[in-house]
Amino acid sequence: MKVNYQLQTDKILASLPADKPALLLHSCCGPCSSYVLEYLTAWFRVTLLFYGPNIQPEAEYEKRLYWQRETLSHFPGVELMECGYDGMAFEQAVRGLEGEPEGGERCTACFALRMGETARRAAEGGFDWFCTTLSVSPHKDAQRINRIGEALERRYGVRWLPSDFKKRDGYLRSIRLASQFGLYRQDWCGCRFSRGPDAPADLI
Repeated sequence: MKVNYQLQTDKILASLPADKPALLLHSCCGPCSSYVLEYLTAWFRVTLLFYGPNIQPEAEYEKRLYWQRETLSHFPGVELMECGYDGMAFEQAVRGLEGEPEGGERCTACFALRMGETARRAAEGGFDWFCTTLSVSPHKDAQRINRIGEALERRYGVRWLPSDFKKRDGYLRSIRLASQFGLYRQDWCGCRFSRGPDAPADLI
């Protein structure tokens, strides 16, 4: 049976202290982070981790990083933690899964890579919570994302914020905010496999 992660979020937010706890939020693009930032900054002291080794080529990574910074200009007080371009980390994580269908085990490995780095940095940085913007997309499986988050909480000892940000029109709100802020909205997740058979050969 599917878990309603939005209800879990509601319960956690209602129990938070008045002194906002620190949250490390993973993101890989400005549009998806827009609504999530609007939502979570009311409850947390948010630092945004821009980590997208799946984004190829490097020029696309830099473009998305630019628009992530533009998004953060609308959320004063949110700091940016940027990891640098590392396309080979993604290639290594999905080795042997190249033939998987979109949304399959290759995507699971990609989620785990990005969320794992977030949890690791959250533990090292003394954050109270960690989370990702990934579930705001209607193309991302919130059940799978939250299971990964729960496992990482056990591994690193930092609390995972359960979430399904597409709920309550979160995705629609992200589209509206992207338009309001004048953001670049990409039409693929970033990895070369999601571009299909016509993807350029020099993406890495």
